[in-house]
Amino acid sequence: MEPGTGTFSEEQFREACAELQRPALSGAAWELLMETQGISVYGLLNQPTGLYEYKFIGTLRAPPDLLVDICMDLGYIRRQIPQVTEAYETECNGETVTYMKMEFPFFVSSRDCVYVKQRRELDFRGRKIQVVLAKGTSLPQFPERPGFIRVSQCQVKLAVESAGHNRSKVFIYCFVNPGGWIPSWLINLLVKNGIPGFLADLENACLRYQRRT
Repeated sequence: MEPGTGTFSEEQFREACAELQRPALSGAAWELLMETQGISVYGLLNQPTGLYEYKFIGTLRAPPDLLVDICMDLGYIRRQIPQVTEAYETECNGETVTYMKMEFPFFVSSRDCVYVKQRRELDFRGRKIQVVLAKGTSLPQFPERPGFIRVSQCQVKLAVESAGHNRSKVFIYCFVNPGGWIPSWLINLLVKNGIPGFLADLENACLRYQRRT
């Protein structure tokens, strides 16, 4: 796909690059939630939902290309999130669209989501930066399924550049509203408690891949 076409604009890609170099944390109530695995994690309360938007800023032990490859790999997602029982990609209107189904036990409703994503490499102010943008979408090819809550509010921005040998400087923005009846305070608590494990698993996945190659 040509730059600047489709769901995401050239400006959105360049904004992600700019945040990698200087994160936009002023002008809003972003608060430092934790520092773990070399990453500072900031949160901003989304008032309409009561959920947090997150920004991850720091370095990880992985080269940029590999880190982005792992994040784009649906197989990795399925291995890390056992509740994901179906995940596949298809092309719609010239864009890569992902469908993901998550099934939960007991009283938690199962969910699915449809999102579009695009990966680009940019030369930003003389620096090579890998960017991935993703957001929820609605398409007639993916009607809502009975018994599943459709997760429509989700957005991810990832920008990565080299920070030396086998290290990457990383910026991640993430907001997901799972919908349903789960209290927002419980979702915020579960996400916050899961962040250190998520970052450790991501680094370990990259290290395992490097050992195999």
